Amino acid sequence: MSAISCSSVYKPQEVFRPPHLSRTSPNCTSSSPQRLVQHKHCPSASSSSSIRDRHAYTHLPTQGWYLPEAAHPYYVLAPKYDIDFAAPGGPNPPVDAGSVAAFQADVPKFLEDPVVKAKLASAKKLSDVNVADYDAVFYPGGHGPVLDLATDPVNVKLASDFFRAGKVTAAVCHGPAALVGATDANGDSILKGRRATAFSDAEEEAVNKVKDVPFLVEARIKELGGTYEKAAELWGVTVVVDGILITGQNPASAHPIGEAIDKALSA
Repeated sequence: MSAISCSSVYKPQEVFRPPHLSRTSPNCTSSSPQRLVQHKHCPSASSSSSIRDRHAYTHLPTQGWYLPEAAHPYYVLAPKYDIDFAAPGGPNPPVDAGSVAAFQADVPKFLEDPVVKAKLASAKKLSDVNVADYDAVFYPGGHGPVLDLATDPVNVKLASDFFRAGKVTAAVCHGPAALVGATDANGDSILKGRRATAFSDAEEEAVNKVKDVPFLVEARIKELGGTYEKAAELWGVTVVVDGILITGQNPASAHPIGEAIDKALSA
């Protein structure tokens, strides 16, 4: 079995997409950014920001995939699944420097892990991900998904295809922004009529980023007809499972969402 974890990245002058989580069957062979097994995979992706986004939000600090939101689910899933990474530009999608500074304990375990380094170095381009090869897709956070993945046509199609195929579609923190353009077989938002969570508007205010992003993920989920859920306190752990849609609220929810993905893939 295999899984793939990715995050989207936004930089003032360049944009990247997040990796994917994929799981495959026990008989499969492993491949690319993270190991690939053919029965069950989950990819996560990130996309490029539009020119409008780049111009409107160049005052944001450099953004990349958020370290613990990729690392914690990875280590929950890696013992059982082969994991591949994918990114808009392919190999070596950059990590959010702020997350490295804030989560130093994860640096030697994840960023210096030779297996992880090899997988990131051979990350697939998002456009090269074949949904049929995977059982799930996972989007880590960082502000990148809000700035690019939400409207990127490659990502919108990828997320829609995973969901329509009945495969686990998961995201944590700002990662659910990568799902706001995805639609189900009826053409409705995959969030419509479903329960979900993401980085809360209050948490966005707490980190003083409200004016720096094109939309707030909590508000957008509600606008699309979703039922938004969150922890009673800021930074509290919340994971919401609604069928194949699995979402986590914030970095503290990264390990629990890995467990929820595992449970769904093992069912």
